[in-house]
Amino acid sequence: MPSLISEIPPASPAESLRHFSRRLAFETDCSDVYQSQKTGDVDYVLADVRSSEAFSKAHVPGAITLPTRSITEERMSAYPCDTLFVVYCAGPHCNGVHRAAVRLAGLGFPVKEMIGGLTGWVDEGLPLQGEHVPAPVDGFSCEC
Repeated sequence: MPSLISEIPPASPAESLRHFSRRLAFETDCSDVYQSQKTGDVDYVLADVRSSEAFSKAHVPGAITLPTRSITEERMSAYPCDTLFVVYCAGPHCNGVHRAAVRLAGLGFPVKEMIGGLTGWVDEGLPLQGEHVPAPVDGFSCEC
C-alpha cells in the first residue's frame, strides 16, 4: 500500500526540472535577498508593497516603499524598463505581493516575489528597520 506521499506518482525528472526552474524565475527567498545585500550584489529594487504606514513601522533594510495602489505608469517612469523588482508584502497569508507583481509586469517590468515576505524575514531572524521594529527572534535560517 503506497503512502500518502507516493499515492499520487511524482512528476518525471524532466517535468520536475521544468516546474522548479519556472518557479525560480518568479521567486526568490529572504535568505538570498539578505545574502545579496551583505555582499553588495544588489541588481534589483527591493519593494515593500504594503502601505507607507506599515512600511514606516518596520521593513526590510534597503527596501523602498511602493504600495500596490501607487504602482502607476507615471510613478514607474522613473525606472528603466529593465529594472528587476523584488516585491514583498506581509507574508504568505497576503496576496498583495501578487497584485503588485501583476501591476509591475503589466507595465513591462521584470518582477520576482520574495517568498515569505516580512513574516519570512522575521522568522529567519533577519534585521528590520523602522519606527516599531519587533524584538529579534532566533529564527530558522534556510542558508541553503
